[in-house]
Amino acid sequence: MFLKSLSGRFLILTAVFVMLAEIMIFVPSVARFREDYLLLRLERAQIASLALLANDMIDADLEVELLKTAGVYNVVLRRNEVRQLVLSSPITSPVSNTYDLRDPGAWVLIRDALKCFANSDNEVIRVIGDPVQEAGLLIEVTMDTQPMRAAMVDYGLRILILSAVISVFTAFLLFFAVRVFLVRPIKVVVSAMTSYAKAPEDARRIIEPTAGVTELRNAEIALQSMQTQLTGALRQKERLAQLGGAVAKVSHDLRNILTTAQLLTDRMERSDDPDVRRVLPRLLNSIARAVSLCESTLAFGKSEEPRPSLNIVPLASIVEDVIESEKLAAGNQAASFRCDVPAAMSIRADPEQIYRVLSNLVRNARQALAATGEPGEISIQASETETDWCIQVSDTGPGLPAKAQEHLFQPFQGGARKGGSGLGLAIAAELVRGHGGLLSLRETGGQGTTFLITLPKSVILMDEAAE
Repeated sequence: MFLKSLSGRFLILTAVFVMLAEIMIFVPSVARFREDYLLLRLERAQIASLALLANDMIDADLEVELLKTAGVYNVVLRRNEVRQLVLSSPITSPVSNTYDLRDPGAWVLIRDALKCFANSDNEVIRVIGDPVQEAGLLIEVTMDTQPMRAAMVDYGLRILILSAVISVFTAFLLFFAVRVFLVRPIKVVVSAMTSYAKAPEDARRIIEPTAGVTELRNAEIALQSMQTQLTGALRQKERLAQLGGAVAKVSHDLRNILTTAQLLTDRMERSDDPDVRRVLPRLLNSIARAVSLCESTLAFGKSEEPRPSLNIVPLASIVEDVIESEKLAAGNQAASFRCDVPAAMSIRADPEQIYRVLSNLVRNARQALAATGEPGEISIQASETETDWCIQVSDTGPGLPAKAQEHLFQPFQGGARKGGSGLGLAIAAELVRGHGGLLSLRETGGQGTTFLITLPKSVILMDEAAE
């Protein structure tokens, strides 16, 4: 479990990365150690040669002791363009390589150091360098590689051990830093999410941003915004559910009242008053539609619209009923209505539901024109293609505000006018979806607004749906 945690993985990765960094430092460090080792041998050899030059009467034992102290077989010193063998002793094997330390490059030193590490055999090498204190033009020594390689291995082991200690120490420091600055704030966020999930409607459980790390604080702010919106949505849905229950009860009682009114209007049919007989059919139709709407509202209170009863119906008659009803509702409003629907055009739809869709759209357009106080026109146009029936509802009003466009077809959010609930467009869109079609906003702006209803001509059979 520890290795799967953020802290555990960060600890291991930190140790690995620090070790990699130390290894990258280790190679040039060993190359530098080898160079210093060789330069030290040259310096000791120079000191030994100067002792011999100061006194020519040094015996053989002292000469051997000087060479042993310097760690070389012989010393050659070039002074005044003269190459002089100052100290010498028998060489165990031929010279295998010559290394010039007067102006070596970094890559050359690293390459030679790696070759020395790789070769475990003892070899005799020649080393050339500049004398210290400008005591000559050149100094040259021969020496064994085994002591130098042993010193390099010892130095490398000490470097690796020190690197391991540093990496572990650094990893633990970063481990505790990560736990304090990252893991603990993340646990706070997780705890807040868990607590909120238990009661998302409780606003007290919404997280308050407290993290000091910018990224975590941004995450907390985003989570706070999401929780706030979700809590608001849940409260709205709860209010909608309560409102749906209340509306269902009101619709039930209203349906009974309208049924009584419908019975009374039946008696009015016997009236000889011509005005009554002229208005009575529309009154009967209005009451019938009101009763149907109450019944539909009762179904909507159960979170579902009734399934549309699809039949081939003439569209022009439905549009004319909508326009006549809205003309009566408009009264003295300076709004004109235009119907551009082919008389022979028929659609497959539920006439009552299509009437409600068109009525909602036309009513919204009329109210938008009324808000401007200027004359305008509302038109309903229809056309058809090989696959669809298309119905356009247009007006010359001021267009939809940005907020209404953002929440279009959402109940209680997509209202286009002050005091509007947005239910009309939401219900219309749901009814069109029930026909397998789509209600969309085609255009809106200062020149007016156009909604497009698209109803498919195709019929989906049960066998095709199963496939």
